[in-house]
Amino acid sequence: MHEIKQSKPDWPNVGFDFAPFIENTNATLRNQFPHEFLSSLATGPADAEKIIAADKKENIDGYIVFQMNCWNQVVQTAAKSGKPVLYVDFQFGGSGGFLVYTSAFLKENAPNVGFVASSRTQDLLAAVSCFDIIGKGGTTAEFVTATRTARLNSTPKPGSLTCKPDNLKALSSRECQEKNKESRILVARDQNAGPAESILGIPVEYVSFAEVNKAWETADKDESEAVVKKWKKGASEISGISDETLQTSAAMYLGMKSVLKTHNANAITMNCLGGFYGGHIHAYPCLGFHELLNDGLVGACEADVRSTATMVTFTNMTGRPGYISDPVIDTSKRQIIYAHCVASNKAFGPEGPVNPFTIMTHSEDRQGASVRSVLPVDYMTTTLEVDSSKKEILFHQAKAVGNDPDDRACRTKICGEPVGDIEKLFGQWSAWGWHRVTFYGDLKDSVFAFADSVGWKVVEEA
Repeated sequence: MHEIKQSKPDWPNVGFDFAPFIENTNATLRNQFPHEFLSSLATGPADAEKIIAADKKENIDGYIVFQMNCWNQVVQTAAKSGKPVLYVDFQFGGSGGFLVYTSAFLKENAPNVGFVASSRTQDLLAAVSCFDIIGKGGTTAEFVTATRTARLNSTPKPGSLTCKPDNLKALSSRECQEKNKESRILVARDQNAGPAESILGIPVEYVSFAEVNKAWETADKDESEAVVKKWKKGASEISGISDETLQTSAAMYLGMKSVLKTHNANAITMNCLGGFYGGHIHAYPCLGFHELLNDGLVGACEADVRSTATMVTFTNMTGRPGYISDPVIDTSKRQIIYAHCVASNKAFGPEGPVNPFTIMTHSEDRQGASVRSVLPVDYMTTTLEVDSSKKEILFHQAKAVGNDPDDRACRTKICGEPVGDIEKLFGQWSAWGWHRVTFYGDLKDSVFAFADSVGWKVVEEA
């Protein structure tokens, strides 16, 4: 991880104090087992290499590596030691790196790395007990097999996947492709502007931060105030957000809508944090994205063009908003949790029912304004990513079963029980990255038909 008390924006959030978790975990392990546990902090490969080198003088049986922040690369060095490694996700803290790095180990058939992806302490203890195999002369392969068995034994059996009825009317593949040609994605990633390569027939164009910022600056004040009043009336709670922040957010929404109109586009994705921290834009777009999604348009995070194309394509097909997220997997609940700070509160489309939402700060840095949307449960959802370089569509489904209120990481967290094999769901993150896009509705037949019509392959990740 970065440091004991986090001083910069990242999952879980700025100001997060890891010390209590570390102290409690160390105490639990030392009380539970007769072994000696040596605890170290590593921020990256250099620290990890020093730890491994120093351990050569000790009789070390193996390593337990906790991924506390997302992208610190430490477990890779531990794995290269050849010692058995138990890799643990600190959920809503290190989950992105954990999923991507675990997937890489699985693809490489790493012979010495087992893993734990559970919010339950007992599951960690069951996996740690597998080190006894090494003490009794067993192999690292036997250790890894034992950790997998422990994980499977602690994962609940599948629950009922019966869902509420959902009258989804999807367009045909041909109609969807025609709507794609009529769409346009704008990408604000820096100060450059110009054409880009199309995806699935959708034209893509770069626009500058300067253009977006100018549209924000010139947004009509009365219109902005009307948007603020709408948010105040609709939100179930507004927590820690000033009127000034709401007004700048409303102006950003109107500014983005103006830029979309100027370019005859229906989707915009923005390097939001880069633009804000660099002083190129002066309001977070999160609430604006939320409102665009409710309008039937597309506002997408982090200048992620691939996810934006996914949103455009299947919003064109269904009339429903896509929800871009950073997922977390919790085997103790047999759940995948889709987390992000932007979400619609009209999961079934602009004319559909609304669900409650709260306006809060953006989670990682506790600044700006974003949304916690309490999304509907007991419906089937379909999660997708398109990749034009592979000519593939990544696909899985899950029954929405809850909303997680944990204060760590992103604000909206819809919990789903995957359809299929939750173990298989660990496999694709190193090839596809962390983002996924979730739609309400059973789109399986439509997705496969669309892939056939464009000559692509569907990769079922669960």
